[in-house]
Amino acid sequence: MPETDIKGPATARATVLVRTTGALRSPVAFSVLAGVLIGALFLVGTGADPVTAYGAVLSGSLGADGIGSTLTTTTSVLGLALALAIPLRAGLINLGGDGQMVLGGMAAVVTGLYAPGPAPLTVVLALLAGMAAGAGYAALAALCENHFGVPLLVSSLLLSYPASSLASYLARYPLKEPGSSLPQTRQLPDGVALPAFGSSTVTVGLLLVALAAAAYWFTDRRTAIGYEIRMTGLNSRFAAYAGVERKGLTLRLMATSGALAGLVGAIGVLSFPYRFVDGALTAPGYTWTGLTAALLAAAAPLGTVLASFFFAVLQVGGLSMERTTEVPRELTQVLQAIVIVFLAARLRFPHRWFRKKAAAV
Repeated sequence: MPETDIKGPATARATVLVRTTGALRSPVAFSVLAGVLIGALFLVGTGADPVTAYGAVLSGSLGADGIGSTLTTTTSVLGLALALAIPLRAGLINLGGDGQMVLGGMAAVVTGLYAPGPAPLTVVLALLAGMAAGAGYAALAALCENHFGVPLLVSSLLLSYPASSLASYLARYPLKEPGSSLPQTRQLPDGVALPAFGSSTVTVGLLLVALAAAAYWFTDRRTAIGYEIRMTGLNSRFAAYAGVERKGLTLRLMATSGALAGLVGAIGVLSFPYRFVDGALTAPGYTWTGLTAALLAAAAPLGTVLASFFFAVLQVGGLSMERTTEVPRELTQVLQAIVIVFLAARLRFPHRWFRKKAAAV
């Protein structure tokens, strides 16, 4: 028998072991597993059954009654995660997702209320207006860094506050629905809304965000600009030496990031209740959940999609867990925090232990 045939099965087993241990050794996998285990300890400490609690999270978010809410939440979380992952891939942190999203929602409402023409065309114009508003406002943060030396992290965060205040003023005064005690704009005209799938709350917005994720993956993996972005994130000095113009890249990435955040805001107001409600877009904390997902996935396209869905499951499933086990849904937020803490610490098993295991096969 040839020597290659004898070594074949052993080599295959060693390859499988190396890949498996490599996956378990990764910071992401370790962080998620650590979060689940520590969460189980919290549940035991409160007198709850971890298996029942986690089962309630899964059934409440992925069951027939909860999958619609999970997909609706995924639309917003994934949209913001993509918006923040794109600049993060190049080492840039955009903390202005709330402001860009709110301006996008307000621009979509104004377009929907006042744009003439048929309803389908108005919907398209509202989406484009939301993206344009978010892109322009995010580009302003990039200009502050490029021309005034204000760090992008600071400028993007601080610019969120005047944007939210402006949107709040418009919803409470000029665009306020007459006779309503709530801070909300008038409802959009009939037909000016994103089509929904059946009787669920899931709209075409989910497809738009999925297309954005596919475009991000293609750009990241198959284009020269994607390579430049990755290289800038890994080593900005090397990228600059290779000819990547930092200021122009920052402006383009921030504009793209803001456009996606504005798209999420436009999707939010073109879905139920078909109006801009002050605080409704920012109260769920989609920006910070999206940033958490992007950090967990290291801004990788596919990982960002999976992490966004993971956090959407936790967010929706937490309500079911609270009803079933009387454990507060805030535990799911604790799980998210634990995952990020472990990820930030970059805890991993010793490499030497895995090498010994692989060599022993």
